Amino acid sequence: MASKSLWLVAAAALASSAMLAACGGSGGGGATVPTVAATTSGSAAGGGGNQSRAGALHAAAACIREHGIPNYQDPVLTPNGQVYTDSRPFDNASAAVSTAVLSACQTLIVRADFHPDSEPPAPPQLVQAGVLAAECERLHGLPNVTDPTAQSNYTPGHGFGLSGNEVPAGGKLSPGFQEALHACHRQLDAEIRASTLGSLGSDG
Repeated sequence: MASKSLWLVAAAALASSAMLAACGGSGGGGATVPTVAATTSGSAAGGGGNQSRAGALHAAAACIREHGIPNYQDPVLTPNGQVYTDSRPFDNASAAVSTAVLSACQTLIVRADFHPDSEPPAPPQLVQAGVLAAECERLHGLPNVTDPTAQSNYTPGHGFGLSGNEVPAGGKLSPGFQEALHACHRQLDAEIRASTLGSLGSDG
């Protein structure tokens, strides 16, 4: 899945520019640009707790919206410090826009200790909903669907989805897929609800 790939491309580009700046010698003017991965755990709140970090995350998201991705939602911070984010608007942006946004917002992203290219493990509520949906799908035309776990890939607002070997020949138009879609709509809707940012944020 190509999810978050543009984040990684942009971060790599920023890392390269940082290394070039660092090689310029001590007399050069201009600080290096930190990468997304350069943050350290707990640095964002500065001892101020979750409220300060929530404010820092909001500032980072506001910057992202201002600089080219207007429909990017604020990340959700749980009481235990997990950060969930729907990065699809960022993933759907061009590489040029992604790089420009990360360059403009890098300081705020670092200050928030925000790792937009890393989603936390799926919380129990989402896993439970996904297992119920998978059980239904296996009974109704999709026998290869496996139960998700906390380590399974998921997309906020869309749930776990299906891997290539779980989709029958003919794809979404196949009789098996259509049967499962209609028979399991209640379970699939519950899985999607459990994967929204609001629901993920309440699972801390």
